[in-house]
Amino acid sequence: MMKSFFLPLSLISVLNSFSEVQGGKWKGEGTTQNLESIVIGRCYEYIRIVNPSVGEKNCSEMWEAFKSAFINKDPCSIVPKDYELFINLSSHPIPPNKSLFWENNQLLVNSFAGRGRRYMSLADTLFGFFGDFLNWCGQANSTGLDYESCPTTQECADNAVESFWRMASITYAQHSSGVIHILLNGSAVGGAYPVPGFFADFEIPHFRKDKISQIVIWVVDDIKGPDTESCGTHSVKTLENKLENLGYNVTCTDNYKSVMFLLCVDYPDHPKCTLSSLHFPHKSLETRSNHTT
Repeated sequence: MMKSFFLPLSLISVLNSFSEVQGGKWKGEGTTQNLESIVIGRCYEYIRIVNPSVGEKNCSEMWEAFKSAFINKDPCSIVPKDYELFINLSSHPIPPNKSLFWENNQLLVNSFAGRGRRYMSLADTLFGFFGDFLNWCGQANSTGLDYESCPTTQECADNAVESFWRMASITYAQHSSGVIHILLNGSAVGGAYPVPGFFADFEIPHFRKDKISQIVIWVVDDIKGPDTESCGTHSVKTLENKLENLGYNVTCTDNYKSVMFLLCVDYPDHPKCTLSSLHFPHKSLETRSNHTT
C-alpha cells in the first residue's frame, strides 16, 4: 500500500511556527556576529588605549551585566532600567565643556569629536563605545542570542537596542557639564531638531541646569545638501526657545568653520569649500541669555 506523504494539519501548524521563529520573525537585522568578543575587545581597547583615565573596569562583568538586560526576555519588553547595572559598571566622568550632542549627523560627529580628543560625544564614552553600530537581541525562554532577526523600533519601541541607547543618552546628559555643544544638520529631511527624537526626549530633560554654564548650537549644512534650516528658523528656533525657557544661556552659529573644514576634506573642489567661501562671516550669530533660575 502506498504511504501517504500528507502531514496532519496540527503538525504542519507547529512546523510553520517553528520555522517562523527560527528564521525571520522580525524585520530588523539579527544580532551582530561575535558580539561578545567585539564588545569585550572594545572595552579593553577603551580602558587601555582610547581613554585610560577611566581606570580599571571589569570587561567580562560588564558583558554579563549588558547581556542580562535582554537575554531570556521578550525582545519587545526591554526597558532602559534593565541596563542599569551595566551603566553603573561602565559609567565614568565626562570632562566639563566637552559634551557634544547631535541629531542626524552621527558620522560627522564621530569624526569631529576625534574619539574624545576634541569633544566627548556619547559614542566616545565607554558605555557608548561599547555598543556603537552594533545590533543585538535575545529570545523569550532562551539563553541564546537571536542571530536571525531583531525587532525594529517600528515593530516595538521597547526593544533591546532602543532601550540601551535611551539609557545611555539619559546617563550622558546627566553627566554633562560646563559648556554644552549641539551639532545639528541644517539639511536634514524632517528638520534639524526632530521631535520626537533622542535629544528632545531623553537628553534635554535630563540636563542638570546647575552644572551647565552655556549651550552652544551649531547648525551645519551638508556640503551637497540644501540650506533647509538655520539659527532662528523652523525647528532650530523651536530648540532655542525651549532651552531659553528652561533658563539656559544659548548661542547659535550657522556653518561653524571648524566643522566646515572637516566636511570639505571629502569635497575639496566643491564651491562651498573654496577659500573665499570658508572665510565668509557666519550667516548668523545669535546669542541669547536667560538667567532666570
